[in-house]
Amino acid sequence: MAAAAAEQGKGKRVQPPWSPPEGTKHSRLCLYNSLTRNKEVFQPQNGQKVLWYCCGPTVYDASHMGHARSYISFDILRRILRDYFKYDIFYCMNITDIDDKIIKRARQNYLFERYRENKSAPDQLLEDVKTASELFSVKLNETTDPDKKQMLERIQNAVKSAFDPLQEAVQVKLPAEEINRCHEILLEEAKDLLSDWLDTKFGSQVIDNSIFSKLPKFWEGEFHKDMEALNVLPPDVLTRVSEYVPEIVDFVKKIVDNGYGYVSNGSVYFDTMKFDSSEKHSYAKLVPEAVGDQKALQEGEGDLSISADRLSEKHSPNDFALWKSSKPGEPSWDSPWGKGRPGWHIECSAMAGSILGESMDIHGGGFDLRFPHHDNELAQSEAYFENDHWVRYFLHTGHLTIAGCKMSKSLKNFITIKDALKKHTARQLRLAFLMHSWKDTLDYSNNTMESAIQYEKFINEFFLNVKDILRAPTDVTGQFQKWENQEAELNKNFYDKKAAIHEALCDNIDTRSVLEEMRSLVSQSNSYIAAKKSSRQMPNRLLLENISSYLSQMLKIFGAIESDDAIGFPVGGNSQNINIESTVMPYLQVLSEFREGVRQIAREKKVTEVLQLSDALRDDILPELGVRFEDHEGLPTVVKLVDKDTLLKEREEKKKIEEEKKRKKEEAARKKQQQEAAKLAKMKIPPHEMFKSEHDKYSMFDENGFPTHDTEGKELSKGQIKKLKKLYETQEKLYKEYLQMVQNGSAN
Repeated sequence: MAAAAAEQGKGKRVQPPWSPPEGTKHSRLCLYNSLTRNKEVFQPQNGQKVLWYCCGPTVYDASHMGHARSYISFDILRRILRDYFKYDIFYCMNITDIDDKIIKRARQNYLFERYRENKSAPDQLLEDVKTASELFSVKLNETTDPDKKQMLERIQNAVKSAFDPLQEAVQVKLPAEEINRCHEILLEEAKDLLSDWLDTKFGSQVIDNSIFSKLPKFWEGEFHKDMEALNVLPPDVLTRVSEYVPEIVDFVKKIVDNGYGYVSNGSVYFDTMKFDSSEKHSYAKLVPEAVGDQKALQEGEGDLSISADRLSEKHSPNDFALWKSSKPGEPSWDSPWGKGRPGWHIECSAMAGSILGESMDIHGGGFDLRFPHHDNELAQSEAYFENDHWVRYFLHTGHLTIAGCKMSKSLKNFITIKDALKKHTARQLRLAFLMHSWKDTLDYSNNTMESAIQYEKFINEFFLNVKDILRAPTDVTGQFQKWENQEAELNKNFYDKKAAIHEALCDNIDTRSVLEEMRSLVSQSNSYIAAKKSSRQMPNRLLLENISSYLSQMLKIFGAIESDDAIGFPVGGNSQNINIESTVMPYLQVLSEFREGVRQIAREKKVTEVLQLSDALRDDILPELGVRFEDHEGLPTVVKLVDKDTLLKEREEKKKIEEEKKRKKEEAARKKQQQEAAKLAKMKIPPHEMFKSEHDKYSMFDENGFPTHDTEGKELSKGQIKKLKKLYETQEKLYKEYLQMVQNGSAN
């Protein structure tokens, strides 16, 4: 009654107050911004929309690993921002198809091919190479850059090595076939020399604009093929300089109208001093300390634009060309200032401005483009738009070295993307890049690639093991297994790793740390699987499926997996229209079970021939088809679909290891035999004979053959006699053993 009264006194029952959890602080994405040289919180200007411009290639030669460094890295960043952080990215990239390098290379190629077609006589070729070599020597002597000098010396030496044999062949009048062979070798080796010389002589006579468009068109096509092979996403918009000349002319005109450009002798230059003196502007935001670096500035202007007359047109050495009046032998377009062509830096400003407007969120490019290219882009764009925020975040990818050495196309020290893909897959190259910071120097070497290959193999084996576990037959309810401490611990580790991966991605897209966290999660999962199997328990299917699906999804985000498979790397290449694994695995499973049944009977009946055939199927036949059978004592055979080349390589390595084991075993047996033979030979010596052969130590012996005097006739000391007595007694025992063996007939 008292309880009822108390209940009555409280009145109508209501829900108690509720308090929300405090929660945890969310990390925000930070990117290293070259404009501040610090990691900055990434905040797009317009919600989730990101305007992104990336400097594309100057297409005059094959794309190389330096290009791959930049474009794979930006592809990784782009995918992560789009697919992980869910930004809506609008990605624009340019193709530079008008440039001093392109003009010079196109002209030289054209002139050299004409020279080759004319089929000059051997005497004439020798004379021309001599003349070209004189010009080349002047260039060599004037070169101060040690790397470039070394490259030019290599060319000079190669030409000399090809010059002498042709000269000798002509002098001694060798057969025409041999002279022609030497002629072709010299023509090929002297291509650079002759091209330079021909360009100096006849370059100004090349006036057909189509000659200058043919070269970049070809190499642009090759570049796109290379990007597709590397699984680099195409840009949303691609701009070519040749298609934007009218926009570039208008852009330059407005800069002049705004007071930041001036016309000089048909060219237009940017007035850096006028711009920098303006209160709202600042020149060289990225690398202010590089202002006045004439070497960098001249490289930015181009080889055809640094003659004395060109340089004298500027108000200041720091000024740079917006529009160049065309000389004879250069392509040209109409403009208010006469026939000319765009400067290098203005291209990106005009094209990016026309697509992305007065301000973009991200501008990307290689580290070596910071000054003068990107600093000049910023200056002329902010002069055009009269603002100070044309780019909000400037991202620069790190350099690429080859086995520790500087890589440069101009130094002829580079590896083409096509050559790199002959040695390694696109996924392996991407993994190598993911294992390094996108903004730091990456060394492309055997060690770097071997690390990527081993990482791929490690992750792939985990995927294959999980797939095998998931293939084990179970009913609908059987897939839900009770969780013990092991599952709870692995699941906690899984969520800890996901949190750590998120933190790493927020920290300037730190893919290196991400891959290490993924490796650690796989190691923990492998330990869990091994512990379960050793106790003859089935690992938890759903938990492992969740972990492997998450890892697969992360690798898809990084562009390392192209297929739609829920788990793991695609089997049989990415171009397959059918899922090979789901198609063939049921048949392989049947084969595996049949083989296991046959092996069981063969073991019971002791039919070794059948067991040998079963091993041959596993070791010799199936690897040729890209199938691996893994036999485990007391457990079902694990079936895996693996790349055929990988399996064959594994087989070769296994064979080498077995051969090495066999060699070591034979070597050990041989040494043991030698030791036993030496021991037996020693045992055969009677004690009274053992010291008599040592004339270099002793001169007199007693009746038992024991030494009494040294070589000088002095009696041996008590200490010496004591030591020798021990040796004598040991030999007595050995000799007795030998006599016993002879008696038993075992002394062979």
